[in-house]
Amino acid sequence: MALLLGGMLVLLCVSGAVQDTSDAVTDMDYGGIPLWINRLLGEPSVLSLQGRIDPGWFRANNPQSCPAECECPIQWPTSLYCDHQGLKGIPEGLPERTEYLFLQGNNISSLSSSSLANITGLRWIIIDSNQLQSETLEQAALQNQTQLRYLFANHNQLTSVPGALPAGLQQLRLAHNQISSISPGAFQHLRSLTLLLLQGNRLKIVTDGDLKGLFSLNLLDLSGNLFSILPRHLPPSIQQLYLSKNSLSGLDQDSFVGFTNLKYLRLSHCGLKSRSIHPHAFNLSSLVELDLSYNKLTSIPTVPTTLLYLYLEANQIQEFNVTSLCRDVGPQSYSRMKILRLDGNKITYHQLPPDWVYCLRVLQNIYI
Repeated sequence: MALLLGGMLVLLCVSGAVQDTSDAVTDMDYGGIPLWINRLLGEPSVLSLQGRIDPGWFRANNPQSCPAECECPIQWPTSLYCDHQGLKGIPEGLPERTEYLFLQGNNISSLSSSSLANITGLRWIIIDSNQLQSETLEQAALQNQTQLRYLFANHNQLTSVPGALPAGLQQLRLAHNQISSISPGAFQHLRSLTLLLLQGNRLKIVTDGDLKGLFSLNLLDLSGNLFSILPRHLPPSIQQLYLSKNSLSGLDQDSFVGFTNLKYLRLSHCGLKSRSIHPHAFNLSSLVELDLSYNKLTSIPTVPTTLLYLYLEANQIQEFNVTSLCRDVGPQSYSRMKILRLDGNKITYHQLPPDWVYCLRVLQNIYI
């Protein structure tokens, strides 16, 4: 026993109130998922150039044409920075060389095919924090951009997922709009899409066929919508599924059946109760991280022994049930858990049963 305790690095954090930082928003919010830059592909900085370098210097030293409302940095000749200019529409005369178009922080309410007609090789368009509406977004405007890979339209006024998107799209970020429906066949040809952000919208249901065609989808964020039951008909390729801040009534035995690749599952702030979660709901050997924080759980749910990270902070848990983490305890039968958070519950370290260290023998941190 002493050897087990001595060999285990355990951090016990005894605290009162638990602060929730899930609403923290940085100045560089691209839908909550960081945007990674690949310099080997010549991808530009996504930071606004406003206030960083004198635009006059750019124009005096750059022989290439540039719209008056935008900035065209010499070091990224295929990039066009038209962000935070109070624009009400797409600038005219966009250079044909444009591959990366930054329009965030304006008052743009429409997107037409004519506004992008001069561009044939557009790879990114970031139009976050504008007034874009579904009724004024022409399908052909994006459909004709066959090289488009990233579309960012977070924080707009869209009411539905746009249809007729280019087949090569890899990332679609539509967080914090007013989306309540998905256009029929919107994703039918998007076989390359790996990331889809729809959090902070008004979706209530995902019908059979809504997400049809997403064979490569890795990350799906449906947090902060209006789901009362777990959405069905999700692509089985998903590895990261975020459903926090939905008022879910419970989880059935087959809630996650078919998700053989699922590794990261977030279900915080869902109002979940212990009696509404089936004992085998999380029977997923692929699961690496499970977030059930800020719910109404009174006991630790049954989780796979292969799970590495379990977050249960800010619930109403009153007891530590070893069998929820380990079916058996033996030389080969123990939990692979590395981090377990129980802070903000109704349990103390002194209430832990004596045999918990045999179950959690490779645990690195436990917070109580």
